[in-house]
Amino acid sequence: MNGRTTIADLLTAKQERRPIAAVSCYDYTTARLVAQAPVDMILVGDSAAQLLLGFDSTLPATMDFMVAITAAVHRAAPHIYLVADMPFLSYHLSLAQAIRNAGRFVTEAGAQMVKIEATAAYLDTVKAVSKAGIPVMAHIGILPQRIAAVGRFHAEATTADRAGDLIDLAQEMRTAGANALLIEGTATEVAQIITAQSEVPVISCGSGPGCDGQILVAPDILGLGAGHPPKFAKSYGDLGARFVEAFQRYADDVRSGRFPDADHSYHMKPGEFERLQEQLGKTRPS
Repeated sequence: MNGRTTIADLLTAKQERRPIAAVSCYDYTTARLVAQAPVDMILVGDSAAQLLLGFDSTLPATMDFMVAITAAVHRAAPHIYLVADMPFLSYHLSLAQAIRNAGRFVTEAGAQMVKIEATAAYLDTVKAVSKAGIPVMAHIGILPQRIAAVGRFHAEATTADRAGDLIDLAQEMRTAGANALLIEGTATEVAQIITAQSEVPVISCGSGPGCDGQILVAPDILGLGAGHPPKFAKSYGDLGARFVEAFQRYADDVRSGRFPDADHSYHMKPGEFERLQEQLGKTRPS
């Protein structure tokens, strides 16, 4: 595809039933590699707090941190549709705060859409940011930023009552102006109903194959994640073991003196070392 992917392209993909491939990544180097694959969307998620910084939740991610890494990803993959995650406390205090921070992602980082973890309490926030001209992806289902309130996450909408509530919430988000939905950790049957009812693209994060697109975090795709990945994650490589092997070989070469060798070192121009020795000999005291 020539040029940058737009929301119109994603809507066309939905209408033509072409699945949208999305990846969540957080750095220039990884995004540069993602950009060489047929990926439609990159989400710079606040899960970077866990996978880049080692925290046990997404909550420590700050606006400045998220803007910086989103800009890095944009520089690496300027043609891919870019969504930025609004971190904890970046949209919770006021509508003005939400619009201002969403605007930072657009003006400072090159994002085309922001993602907001949305309960019914944030319908006005979705509406305000959308009315400001900033596309919004409403994140429903499991909401990682609410970990302190719920303690432990479980699959969403596994009962009829909970399913009905989530279907209603999805409709309310679309009415409020959401340009896309992300459904995390939700029963497949319910995610499929929401997708069928939605005129906007619906991305599944562990919510089954019936959505318009799928997203996984890059470290899980590459086999770099620590601990036990979520049930819905699938690894397409075992790069973790290969990374460890490469680091071991490097350390062994350093300790044995094999690295660096002449080919991996800079050298003076021909004849200049001899000139230097001559100069040093002249200036050396007798």
